[in-house]
Amino acid sequence: MGPLNYTVAFGTKGYPVVHLLWALIILSLIVVAAITVLTLAGILRRLRERRDATDAHLRSDAINLVPLERGGRGLSLVYIGTGISAALLLATAIWTFFTLDAVSIRPQQPAPPMTIDIIAHQWWWEVRYESSSPAQQFVTANEIHIPTGVRVYFKLHSDDVIHSFWVPQLTGKTDVIPGYENVTWLEADRPGTYRGQCGEYCGLQHAHMAFAVVAQEPAQFAAWKAQQLQPAAPPDSALAAQGQQDFQVHCGICHRVRGTTADGILGPDLTHLMSRASIGADTLPNTPGDLSGWIADPQHIKPGNLMPAVALSGSQLTDIRSYLETLE
Repeated sequence: MGPLNYTVAFGTKGYPVVHLLWALIILSLIVVAAITVLTLAGILRRLRERRDATDAHLRSDAINLVPLERGGRGLSLVYIGTGISAALLLATAIWTFFTLDAVSIRPQQPAPPMTIDIIAHQWWWEVRYESSSPAQQFVTANEIHIPTGVRVYFKLHSDDVIHSFWVPQLTGKTDVIPGYENVTWLEADRPGTYRGQCGEYCGLQHAHMAFAVVAQEPAQFAAWKAQQLQPAAPPDSALAAQGQQDFQVHCGICHRVRGTTADGILGPDLTHLMSRASIGADTLPNTPGDLSGWIADPQHIKPGNLMPAVALSGSQLTDIRSYLETLE
């Protein structure tokens, strides 16, 4: 995923915010430039007047005391500057109010076309796709797929401390507070992968609490959803079958794989693990080598996370990794 770039937008909610951002940046640069020019002009004028006074003094036989005079022009400039500043501040305030209105949450009648329940954990994101039909509900983690051109609503919950849900190219920050349901929405107008990040310091691995929003054409999203609704495929080799048994014994108490006896709820659902681009909330790419390292010693890679280092033999580690690689 790319960097957290908040100066460009790719969705309905992001456009008004980015337009306001660039307007304020340009206005600020104009103000700084104007102040710089006026300050330099004043300094140069003062230096010229002092030089002229020095030259006049050198040509005079006596010291002439020049009385201090206060003209009305300086005060009028203050009035003009104050008026311009007040007008600009009022204009930006009004623009800000219109922007806040454009990105606010409004009651949806009928119900919104798509709602996703996000549960923030230290330090990963649980993603629950809601539906009026239980058969259409499923759970994934750290990678949120959405169709383009559809306004998607998010219910935000925290399982522990305060987090913040932030996808800068699609939506601003929304706090995720324990014991409280917050809501936000976003809409992507073009396919792509947009990086999200927890925007509120939440502990040791706050920086490694990222996620991806993958916007897909509606047909591609429908295919992805149909695949996610399926239970895990059975092992396709003796090695994977042994790995499934080892996984259910050592990992099934925390992780769930639908269609097996592994039914844990403490860690991410791994039913379709290999369909994700990363592991550990975007801590590592989802490759065989990194997956083995994560299983063997997650505390070395992401200190403080709740996944313990399980004592596995070399063959058990290989078997479990081989099984996980079948979960597509």
